Amino acid sequence: MKKLVLGTIAAAMLATSGLAAEYTLKFSHVVSPNTPKGKAADFFEKRLEELSGGKIDVQVYPSSQLYKDNAVLKALRLNSVQMAAPSFSKFGKIVPNLAIFDLPFLFKDIDHLHRVQDGEVGQALKDKVTAKGIVALDFWDNGFKQLSSSTKALIEPKDAEGQKFRIMSSKVLEAQFHAVNANPQMMPFSEVYSGLQQGVIDGQENTISNIYTKKFHEVQTDLTISNHGYLGYLVVMSKRFWKSLPADLQANVKQAMKEATAKERQFAQELNDSQLEKIKEYAKNTGKLKIHTLTDEQREAWRTKVSKIYPEFYSDRTIGEDLIKKTIATK
Repeated sequence: MKKLVLGTIAAAMLATSGLAAEYTLKFSHVVSPNTPKGKAADFFEKRLEELSGGKIDVQVYPSSQLYKDNAVLKALRLNSVQMAAPSFSKFGKIVPNLAIFDLPFLFKDIDHLHRVQDGEVGQALKDKVTAKGIVALDFWDNGFKQLSSSTKALIEPKDAEGQKFRIMSSKVLEAQFHAVNANPQMMPFSEVYSGLQQGVIDGQENTISNIYTKKFHEVQTDLTISNHGYLGYLVVMSKRFWKSLPADLQANVKQAMKEATAKERQFAQELNDSQLEKIKEYAKNTGKLKIHTLTDEQREAWRTKVSKIYPEFYSDRTIGEDLIKKTIATK
């Protein structure tokens, strides 16, 4: 347990009850404890220790204290760490199908997204990850991505023509911007602010929380609430550790994860909502930023334009036709 006071109390309780933790579960993640992922990890710690009656001691290590996301999957395979929650992009080489979440305008809204993740498609994706030697437990939200620019407002697909947009490394995102005759530019996240500020790139796509915390809105003239793509995380566990647990403790892990997932989604929505309000306040107070929200008709125009890229990813070596079509059909 990372909190000394709580740890001392818990240790005292276990000592008086004659129990000691039989398993230690190290949960490594890369963000600060006050983020949705950080708060949900702490909730999971407390809940699993309660459900397991202290048999599992959960130790959460935030802010890359143990591993960065690009090293944690190897550490999970070695059972050097037992749990992590990397972003989908970190699974690109082992399960490219997770790039389904990059497909633009694939999800109608957050409820549709969660029905997909909690249903047949989500299970199929988790099974593919588990088949690679890492147990996939559940999907956690960062949020929907929005578009911004310092060249012109992005209301119709033609508004993106000729603009340079920063993307993370992704064939889907390259295709997305090519579909609207824009120029995708791969760039590390840490360089986006200076790239926007210096005009190396015209615009970017990110969740509201990423835009706000990195102050991208302060170096852009227009922000479009497009909800066109999605960023999220997959919570995964060491297969060796999972197999070492008896059935009752595996059930405890599943229950604690189910509750933590509901909390994390709530935390993520609250954070994106509150930070959008702060961006609106900035826009109102400075007059330097205009915020636009796509109407249903405008969203449909974008969807029609960019959905033509979907068949490019029908191969099972990329995303897979079956997964894409089942996502669209999910009610």
